[in-house]
Amino acid sequence: MTSTADGAPQLPEGFYVRRSQDVYGSTSAVQGPWDPGSQHGGPPSALLASAIEERTGRPGLRIVRVSVDFLGPIPVGELSVAVRVLRPGRRVQLAEAELAHDGKVVAVARAWQHAVDAAPDAAAGTPDGAAPPLPAPVPDGGAMMSAFGYGRAIEWRTTAGSADEPGPGAVWARPRVPLIAGTAMTGLQRALVVADSANGISLSLPLDRFLSMPTSLNVGFLRHPAGPWVHMDARTDFSGDGVGLTRAELADDSGLLAVVSQPLLIAARG
Repeated sequence: MTSTADGAPQLPEGFYVRRSQDVYGSTSAVQGPWDPGSQHGGPPSALLASAIEERTGRPGLRIVRVSVDFLGPIPVGELSVAVRVLRPGRRVQLAEAELAHDGKVVAVARAWQHAVDAAPDAAAGTPDGAAPPLPAPVPDGGAMMSAFGYGRAIEWRTTAGSADEPGPGAVWARPRVPLIAGTAMTGLQRALVVADSANGISLSLPLDRFLSMPTSLNVGFLRHPAGPWVHMDARTDFSGDGVGLTRAELADDSGLLAVVSQPLLIAARG
């Protein structure tokens, strides 16, 4: 890994480098916390939803729900994406994208797209009108998040809890690099790159003793963020028999963006 003049790690040009219409090369920015050879779930989730938006979207449609199933570890390597429309429609549309490595499908995403009006809805906003102010950030993302490629590729600003302490947490987050090198990020991409971190920032079990693995990511969108920063407020609960559930709200200065849920497999290590 190279470093800048001030000693900080040199970031790659994006989470992915586009090789062709359907093929993407992974960079070190996708590396997850468990294994440097496996990806964090955020970048591939954003890549799949972005491919659906790019190849099946049209003016007047917005992605309002993304559900991603992780079929196993996603290797840091060359990936291909295949997209198909499952339910075409003028007002609602459902599309699916598959992510493959060496011919093996490693993740599948489905996205609902809804028709939206050109003029803003008069009922927009919170029930009480203006969105409540979000907490001021503290410039400390925690040592844990800087220990792997994905964590370094996101700028973290804590607003509640701590990335290094167990329990519910909240952060402002902003990707430092684009999803695809040389391509400006969309609001959908920014939200999904960070959404799969919900279980990480609300981790309630020690990493050295327990495995806490999300098998899917589910995000229902009210709208997509317009600015570079996304606020995430997350908590994780446990059933006591090996199942966990992470819930989070994504927001910006204008209010609610999306609701996130992640089912977790909980198991003791060793």
